[in-house]
Amino acid sequence: MSDPPSATPAAGLASRIPPSWLVLIGIASVQIGAAVAKDLFATVPPTTMVWLRLATSAIVLLILIRPRLTGRTRRDWLVALGYGVALVWMNWAIYQSFARLPLGVAVTIEFLGPLVLAVIGSRRLRDVLWVLLAGAGVALLGLEPVGLDPVGVAYALLAGAGWAAYIMLSARTGRHWQGLSGLAVASVVGAVVLAAPAIVEAGPVLLQPRVLLLGALAGLMSSVIPYSLELVALRRLPAKVFSILMSLEPAAAALAAMVLLQELLSVRQWVAIALVVAASVGATRSNRRARPAVEPLP
Repeated sequence: MSDPPSATPAAGLASRIPPSWLVLIGIASVQIGAAVAKDLFATVPPTTMVWLRLATSAIVLLILIRPRLTGRTRRDWLVALGYGVALVWMNWAIYQSFARLPLGVAVTIEFLGPLVLAVIGSRRLRDVLWVLLAGAGVALLGLEPVGLDPVGVAYALLAGAGWAAYIMLSARTGRHWQGLSGLAVASVVGAVVLAAPAIVEAGPVLLQPRVLLLGALAGLMSSVIPYSLELVALRRLPAKVFSILMSLEPAAAALAAMVLLQELLSVRQWVAIALVVAASVGATRSNRRARPAVEPLP
């Protein structure tokens, strides 16, 4: 017996939209969701926001995807558990970074994780140069007159490592769980893992309708909507093109923060973001036989 089709209401409409636009809409959705979450940090701790996001994703995906849970092997469950841990690691770390750094800066530093993963094992000097270019961009961020919070930078690097782990586990999860079934189960794992600390940190604030509503909105925009769109896009879009489009994540994060949070970046910071984006595009174009440089960010 196979899993039910991994379709969502967005998927039917999305099938009529050019796939490149689906990816761009998904990128915008992820970063707008991140900006909504960060805007609540003064009221709700980052850990609690991550939990609200994962809980929303878990509930919606379980209802829409209805993954088959019976008849699963021990390996299936171990893979899903590892995937869920990577999901928590990546999202918790980047939200901690968001609390200390501008959104665009945090995502730019985080992007080093999947970029380095994309060229690991390559013996070509050109691929190493792309990583060095990205490193130069991140180093440029540290030359601002007002230095970046070192704890925020450390969390962004930790999130990048988590993103790389998530990418490696996503392929294995896809072999054991059809479509978005693995993501649904991983979201449940993440929500369970973070439940206790998230509830303790937030306290009674967690029961406020505004907090629950915006937390659910962040979950929909950061996980459910972009993943549905990207799933449809990947069926019609070459992996290399998808990866190049995903390289726009740091710039999209900076724009979303500028519009929604009034986080204005300096010229130097924009140049740093441009260097990282250029390095990611270059690594993707030169690494033709590799897997996509970047997987969707839930």
